Amino acid sequence: MSLAEKIAAKRAEKELGSFEVEEWGEEDRPLVLFFTDVAARDMSKIQKKHKDFINNPTMDAMVDMIILKAMNKEGEKAFDVGDKFILMGEPLNVIAKVFGAIFETVSVEEQEKN
Repeated sequence: MSLAEKIAAKRAEKELGSFEVEEWGEEDRPLVLFFTDVAARDMSKIQKKHKDFINNPTMDAMVDMIILKAMNKEGEKAFDVGDKFILMGEPLNVIAKVFGAIFETVSVEEQEKN
C-alpha cells in the first residue's frame, strides 16, 4: 500500500463531526448535521465559484459550503443546490454558526467524552 493510500484509508476511518442546530430542529430537539473535515478539494470547488473565499467568505459562499459539506447521520447530503434559496433566507447568525461548525468539526466520540 502506498503512502497516499494509507493516508486515504486513515481519513476513511475518521469519525464524522457533528453539530446541533437548535433553530432548525423539531419538537424540542435540535437538528444534528454531520460533517467531514474540509479538504483541499472542497476549498478548490468553492474557490472556483467564489474567487476571494479565503479573504472574504460571503454569505453566498458560506451557504455553498454548507450545501457541499452537511450530511445526515447516514452520511447522505443534507442539502442540495435546490435548497440554496431557502438557506439564503435563514438568519445570518444561524448560517454563520453552521458554517463555523464545519471548520471546527469535532467527532461524535469526542463530544461524548466531554
